[in-house]
Order: sequence, then structure tokens, then C-alpha cells
Amino acid sequence: MLLLIVWIAVAVLTLAILGGIAYGVVGAANRLRKEVTGAAAEWQPVLADVQASRAAAERSRSGVSQPD
Repeated sequence: MLLLIVWIAVAVLTLAILGGIAYGVVGAANRLRKEVTGAAAEWQPVLADVQASRAAAERSRSGVSQPD
């Protein structure tokens, strides 16, 4: 009987620990997702500027004059 109680306690403790680990991993994944979304929004204007600069450089290399 005592052994059954010990096994039940071990199972409950194991589930509690695994639940805590899962809660931490899901929380970290959500924080990472928010950081990546924020970084993408922050870098979007920079990326647009780089693409515009690249297009202007390619136009100047090909000899096409840029409209003013």
C-alpha cells in the first residue's frame, strides 16, 4: 500500500515538473515570436532603403539616367 502511494506521489511530482518545463518553453517561444515580429517591423524600412539603393545602383551601372 505504501509503495502505491509513493508511485502516485512520484507520478504527480513528475507531471508537475514536466508541466512547469512546458509552461516555461511555451512562454519563451511566445517571447521569441514577439521579438522576431518586432525586429521585422523595425528592419522593414531599412530593407526598403537598401532595396531602393540597390535598384538605383543597378540603374546607374546600366547607363539609364535617373529621373529627377
